[in-house]
Amino acid sequence: MIRQLSQQLAVQTGRLNVLQRNAQIRRLLPRSHFSLSLTKAASQQRFTHITKTPQLTTTRTDAEPRWKIQSATKLVDLPKVYSDLSKDKLTAFVVLTAMAGYAIAPGAAQIGTLFWTTFGTTMCSASANGFNQWIEVPYDAQMSRTRNRPLARYALSPLNALGFSVASGIVGVGSLMVFVNPLTAGLGAANIVLYAFIYTAMKRMTIVNTWVGSLVGAIPPLMGWAAATGTLGPGAWVLGGMMFAWQFPHFNSLAYTLRADYSKAGYRMMSVTHPRLNARVSLRYALLMFPLSAMYPWLGVTDMWFLLDSSIVNGFMAWCAYQFWRHPDVKKSRRLFFSSLVHLPVLLILIMAHEFIQERYIASAEEEKAKENKE
Repeated sequence: MIRQLSQQLAVQTGRLNVLQRNAQIRRLLPRSHFSLSLTKAASQQRFTHITKTPQLTTTRTDAEPRWKIQSATKLVDLPKVYSDLSKDKLTAFVVLTAMAGYAIAPGAAQIGTLFWTTFGTTMCSASANGFNQWIEVPYDAQMSRTRNRPLARYALSPLNALGFSVASGIVGVGSLMVFVNPLTAGLGAANIVLYAFIYTAMKRMTIVNTWVGSLVGAIPPLMGWAAATGTLGPGAWVLGGMMFAWQFPHFNSLAYTLRADYSKAGYRMMSVTHPRLNARVSLRYALLMFPLSAMYPWLGVTDMWFLLDSSIVNGFMAWCAYQFWRHPDVKKSRRLFFSSLVHLPVLLILIMAHEFIQERYIASAEEEKAKENKE
């Protein structure tokens, strides 16, 4: 009898050791979505068994949708929903860079042309962003940063979003064609195609998508310059080059912070597939801002003092890019990202200020020359 009790005790002790060891292993191993769902289901079954309240449990059949609309979108909420569909903050940034191009371009500003340039650029940007979300809705739903977008949360139907994007594109390009000039309208249409149908598709194929996206960001100031002059002179291409180069330290630093989200959604970003290249490219294009800025005094767009002021602003962003390249981490990537947010508006304001000074200097010199000729 004593021998049997001792054997049973040994067996129970052995089982307890096995259970403890398995529990330790489960704590060390990552828990998948499937294992979490099983754990949740098991806990619900135990809770139901104890409380004897079957109505508390919920089951989902395979025929039910994975995502449900909690409540229908109200009419009063539609402006906010469409604003989110057009990425209002990004659109505002695009419009500001287009207005900067209009302001920097030579010639007298016309309020009517500026208004229609702003309106047309806004519609083109809204169209491109709407197409982008319409295409990427399965992937937006997987990312923490984008899962609350209108289509991902079913605030709009895909057909509704598609109709909005098509209508915005037609209105935007059409208004630029009729009230501004064909060159600006062509640039607006090209930007919609580049962003919505080329850049968006390339994000899941190759890291070259970042260069295409930077080209998209360089076009709005060209649109502003073309609206003011009807042509694209050397100053326009330099301004577009600045915007193109600025995109890399700005976006690459943001992408490094969000690399886990991009990886989850299957996007081929440098920060995911080539993190060292991601930091190196950021530094490379931050340094390119120095010679690009030096071209404006050489072209006569600004005075020579712009070379000094721009070097200070460019140097700050380049130093942040160097720190990010030397030791890439989230803290340094965020520092570079926020420095780029400060860098661009300050640089554009400096260009406009030194251009105004240069124009005043030229006008003053011409007046003095005219007085000498009269004498």
